[in-house]
Amino acid sequence: MYGLWLDRKGRVIADSHVVEAPSGGGFWIASLSSSAQVVARHLGEHIVADDVQVEDETAGWRGVSLIGAGVGAWLAGAPRPGILFPGRRSSCENWEWLSREADSALVAEALSGARVMGPGEIEVLRIESAIPSVPADIGPADLPNEGGLDAQAISYSKGCYTGQEVMARIRATGRVRRTLVRVRGSGRPPALPAGLWRGDRREGELRSAAELAGGYVGLALVSVGAAAAGGSLAANPGSPPDVELVPERGRTDGRA
Repeated sequence: MYGLWLDRKGRVIADSHVVEAPSGGGFWIASLSSSAQVVARHLGEHIVADDVQVEDETAGWRGVSLIGAGVGAWLAGAPRPGILFPGRRSSCENWEWLSREADSALVAEALSGARVMGPGEIEVLRIESAIPSVPADIGPADLPNEGGLDAQAISYSKGCYTGQEVMARIRATGRVRRTLVRVRGSGRPPALPAGLWRGDRREGELRSAAELAGGYVGLALVSVGAAAAGGSLAANPGSPPDVELVPERGRTDGRA
């Protein structure tokens, strides 16, 4: 199950998958981009039983992302050591395979002959699929709904959780002031995060970017008004528009 960790104001602290242990002896919390220390600290602040322990096991594990049609069936076709769960790297089929350091040789042998993708190529896939990275795109100053994460990562029926009242209020009003959109720019991407402007009015912020074909693609959190108006924004106040807002299409995070 993919979900978010929220503060009392409904802001996004971190995200993670909660995965049942292969042996059935409990659960693992795994995040692709949020800090284990942040998640552990948040859990620790809400422990009410003396026999609960939270440990960061990151150092003893390795992860590999498998992207492409059929990778889930391939993983299921033979026993695999470790933890498997659907990923959030792309709109096409993708899985995460986490394994202990001691199983590294077995994993490498199983994956021999596979094409290895670079971090930049994987980042382009994520951005083009409009999948927010937490906390880079949606973080401690932002609401899940602003990134379209409410459809996949927020429950409106489960029991009490931190930030639940805010989520219910937003659902009732149906309004947020900002929204995450895809953008395209020319040249090298600016240092992130970078402000986006219409004239002298700041309309939002470029949160993530990846170089692609002489320019870059990115995700930006902008005002709802700017997103509705479309067109282009500028990377500097008073400058000519040079960052194009890409019209929305089908998304994997529940937003249309």
